[in-house]
Amino acid sequence: MQQQAEGASAVASMPTRSEALAAQGGVRLVVMGVSGCGKSHVGQQLAACLGAQFIDGDDYHGEANVAKMARGIPLDDDDRHGWLARLAELIEAARRDGRSLVLACSSLKRRYRDQLRGGDPALGFVFLEGTRELLLERLEARTDHFFKGADMLDNQLATLEVPGDDEGRIHTLDISATPQALVESVCQQVLDAPER
Repeated sequence: MQQQAEGASAVASMPTRSEALAAQGGVRLVVMGVSGCGKSHVGQQLAACLGAQFIDGDDYHGEANVAKMARGIPLDDDDRHGWLARLAELIEAARRDGRSLVLACSSLKRRYRDQLRGGDPALGFVFLEGTRELLLERLEARTDHFFKGADMLDNQLATLEVPGDDEGRIHTLDISATPQALVESVCQQVLDAPER
């Protein structure tokens, strides 16, 4: 009986994932990819796995950006600059406070990712990639999102600069796997990573 109590006590004293990450200053991750890849869904589950705050980058687009996308007009670099600057501020605040954060954001170009890294040089990226056919199928099933049309998807695919090995802290995942499998893979990689 005493051994059971001691075992239960040891388990109770083990730090949770979020406590272990917090002791290391937290972790900040961006779940990235083109529209339809599952950034928000995977990001929310990943945040829950890591005990992190979740932010959907789309919630920080200004009205002009949302209106432009709702009309099927792709955003350009000027449209994205202020939006990315705001997201970098949120990342920086989480880093400064030692909080873990998972952000869903397309981050299609290297310079966009670099702008976000301005908030945390150790920022990691989870790149969700899939075939055009699967992405389009997912987009066409949406009824409640401002991103519309195959033309906008094709624009994003043409804009996408696949993260290179030189960027570091990149987890590339195939979206044909289940969201649970994707989350478990990244969660384990983050928890197994050396201290930040």
